[in-house]
Amino acid sequence: MLFSVIIPVYNVEKYLRACLDSVLNQTLPDWEAICVDDGSSDGSAFILNEYAAKDDRIKVIVQPNAGTAAARNAGLRVAQGDYIFFLDSDDWLEADSFQILADRLQGEDILCFSGIRYFESTGLFHPADILPEKTYQSGMDYYNENALLSRDFAFVCVVLRVYNRAFLMRNGLFFDEDITYEDNLWVPITLYHAQAVAVIPNVLYVYRIREGSKMQEVSLKRKMDMLKVANRLSAFFIPKQGFDKTNVYRAITHHFQSALNSATKAERKDLGHICEWKRYWIVSRTKPRHIVNYCVNRIKFL
Repeated sequence: MLFSVIIPVYNVEKYLRACLDSVLNQTLPDWEAICVDDGSSDGSAFILNEYAAKDDRIKVIVQPNAGTAAARNAGLRVAQGDYIFFLDSDDWLEADSFQILADRLQGEDILCFSGIRYFESTGLFHPADILPEKTYQSGMDYYNENALLSRDFAFVCVVLRVYNRAFLMRNGLFFDEDITYEDNLWVPITLYHAQAVAVIPNVLYVYRIREGSKMQEVSLKRKMDMLKVANRLSAFFIPKQGFDKTNVYRAITHHFQSALNSATKAERKDLGHICEWKRYWIVSRTKPRHIVNYCVNRIKFL
């Protein structure tokens, strides 16, 4: 089997049929879809069972609500395909996506493609990011060339790549389940381990932007999770040697700044206590102004 499509599902009955139909309508039939019902309380479970009954390539896992990361991990543990494709349950795929990928795959750890954004509120599609076709000798080469480019999709979007399953399992690349923004943590670490990475210019994925989706929310927990991502990326990358860390350090600094600068006065003490200042000092040591500013802020927090 070539592709395992992992689809976390939580209260998306309005969109789920379109998502599943886009998989069923693929011109390449060599796939399985692992749908993880993450404690849905609407009609999503009924729809999943309906689709599983009519096509045995669709498999359903049911778990108590634990979040997207836990749902993806549940799918990863049972996946049988050579490559993993992550699909969000309110998005959809172009009909020839799997065939295009199958024709291009040459054993890479990761193959990257492009997507397009669909704005539900207006019914309009936003022009897609198109990266030029290229092959990289390491994931960090790919990261350093592309991570900080201005783009419609955040670079860390997990869904804009397919991943060699053996590569993921060999390196134990599961998602951290205790944070939001798990993509921001998982993608850089996964790229660190990757050797062969390739990019194709095809637009294969349609990303729905809708009101009320969880990624539109802002909360203290999200700011705390952003700092946790910065802490964990720092802990992972600081000891590593043999590659240019400039861009990954810039990304870590961005996570620190985004969380701290957006904090209200009431939130600052909670954020200050979880910020790992010693690691941030190392990450920012080439930028003295940042060190001074954040050490001053640390005093204000505490």
